[in-house]
Amino acid sequence: MILYINSCVRRNSRTDKIARAVLNNLGGEYTELFLPDENLQPLSEELLEKRTKLIENNDYSDKLFDYAKQFAKADIIVISAPYWDCSFPAILKLYIENIYVTGIITEFTPNGLPHGLCKAKELIYVTTAGGPYVADYSFGYIKTLAEQFMGIPKTTLVKAEMLDIEGFDAEKIVNDTISNI
Repeated sequence: MILYINSCVRRNSRTDKIARAVLNNLGGEYTELFLPDENLQPLSEELLEKRTKLIENNDYSDKLFDYAKQFAKADIIVISAPYWDCSFPAILKLYIENIYVTGIITEFTPNGLPHGLCKAKELIYVTTAGGPYVADYSFGYIKTLAEQFMGIPKTTLVKAEMLDIEGFDAEKIVNDTISNI
């Protein structure tokens, strides 16, 4: 199963356009989570206590864990996230906070090191930037989580940058990015 995690707030997003080209190239059906339409909430003290007790009891039946189970079962994961404020939209961070569950996404070895439990062979991160793109706090963060904590062996970055800089042809840059997929 291909899981498409769409964190593009704008319905006519250039990032989403490129991500859909990636999905088309992958072929087959996919499940899309349009994060702005999901009811994602930060982990409050009450919710965190509930989650911790359920994890301690090895009880993952609560709907609280549905996103994590879906993510862990995916064969390929595509994330679309525009480059905002040197990172990505907050809704994606909320999603990550909700899926990062010990016992579903990761486990810890006896020496305290994380061991990923995700089935995915690849995570593809699609982004666009109005200016120059610096991957440290967006793709770099996702890549580290995927490879070192979630057990996803391959992460790929697909990006289009300089889209809002005078003298650059944004449509051509997006189309060239799509052609190179």
